[in-house]
Parts: sequence; structure tokens; C-alpha cells
Amino acid sequence: MCRNAKGFTLIELLVVVVIISILAAIAIPKFVSTKEQAYLSNMKSDLRNLATAQEAYSSDNGGYYNGPVPNAALIYNPSASVTIALANVTATGWAATAQVPGMTPRTCSIYFGTGGPLGPATIEGRIACT
Repeated sequence: MCRNAKGFTLIELLVVVVIISILAAIAIPKFVSTKEQAYLSNMKSDLRNLATAQEAYSSDNGGYYNGPVPNAALIYNPSASVTIALANVTATGWAATAQVPGMTPRTCSIYFGTGGPLGPATIEGRIACT
């Protein structure tokens, strides 16, 4: 009998599957961490842009904007996935929180003037995240 020995044995295939599984177990957590850092960076950027828009609004109107974001009254639009909520808005200060609902449980916040500390932000003008 002539036997044709082409192909892989079951052991060789199992070794390849195990190696691929090990590489996937290493790569997936790194990918999730990178994605989380991208969301945090997006929230921080949006809060910095909001601070600039609030200062421009205050300069033009004599007080800070207090309403829903985005709005035509405030020349500012957050990123598509980021939700911004203003809080403690007075004529002399404001606070805001940014989050990406459904993507990360972490939030970032910032406050100025009498907006008072909000969430993780404890130093005026410095963005802090959970």
C-alpha cells in the first residue's frame, strides 16, 4: 500500500491553536486598554474646548453659559460620542462633566471659579478623571 503523507497531524494543528490563543489572550487586554485611553483623551479634549468656549461666552455676555450642550448660543460642539453636562453654573463660575455612555464607565470633570469641586476634579481648571 502506498500512503500519501500530505497535510498536518492533529497534534500540529492543536499546537497552532494553542499558540494563537496565547497571543490573543495577550493582545485583547492591550487593545481594550488602548481604547479606554482614547475615550479619556477625547473627554479631556472636549472639556478643554468647553473651557475656551465658556470664557469666550463670558467675555461676550458677562456671565457663563448655563444650558444644554450643544446649543447655538454656545459656540462649541462636543465629539460625537461624548456627553457634556454643565453644573453649578453662576455668573462667576461653572463646572462640567464629560462621559462616553455605553463605552466606558469613567468620567472626567473640570470646574472654574464658584463652580466648586465636581466629581474627581479637586483643583480649579485642572481636568480629572475617575
